[in-house]
Amino acid sequence: MGAGFTFQERQKIIEIDGDHFKIDLLMYNRRLQCMVAIELKLGEFKPQDKGQIELYLRWLEKYEKQPGENPPLGIILCSEKSHERVELLALDKTGIHVSQFLTELPPKKLFEERLHQAIKKARERYGE
Repeated sequence: MGAGFTFQERQKIIEIDGDHFKIDLLMYNRRLQCMVAIELKLGEFKPQDKGQIELYLRWLEKYEKQPGENPPLGIILCSEKSHERVELLALDKTGIHVSQFLTELPPKKLFEERLHQAIKKARERYGE
């Protein structure tokens, strides 16, 4: 796997107050020296998704993090992403990232439109 990731576990089961929770994927990034918890969501990103992954990250930090490692990061992959919700929750400052995945390849015209929109937003954001 590229980018310095090593696969740790599929569906890591953790227990908190007698309840069991499942982290969809748990990886370790050697370059960042931290665990990366990945949650997969069908549908749009919801604010409660932030709370869920924050709980997992705090558990990982308390029980799994080794000396010398950085705090764990979280990635929420959704089939639909709300940019405004992500912005309002200030997720970029929390170690949690949200990204959209495609469940099927869109028609070429729609794909081109989304690509141009993404390029435009990136230029606006980074001042190009």
